[in-house]
Amino acid sequence: MLACKATSILLVLSLNVISRRGLFERAAKYPDARSALQVWYDTAVEADWSCLQDVRAAFPATDMVADLAVFNIRGNHYRLIVRMVFRYRRIYIKEFVTHAEYDKGRWKKWL
Repeated sequence: MLACKATSILLVLSLNVISRRGLFERAAKYPDARSALQVWYDTAVEADWSCLQDVRAAFPATDMVADLAVFNIRGNHYRLIVRMVFRYRRIYIKEFVTHAEYDKGRWKKWL
């Protein structure tokens, strides 16, 4: 497995998840996912992720497709698709869908 690039930044800033409201609005139709999404959000905003290897330390089943990270939420019932911009410490919420919706591939519009 490849190691993350070393950084010369001494001050560790939390990640900026854009947007919390958008994430939970998308997930409102799936109330059974709320607590798992809250765990993901709480972990992400406190994380010091600089590459996929860092992300996988917290969420081992995460996959990258170009600059999109795909997280399995609630035991793989749901998929959270986000754009990861490691350099600027930003996570942009793109989609929150069921596994079946994910398989249809409409999320690929973000590639």
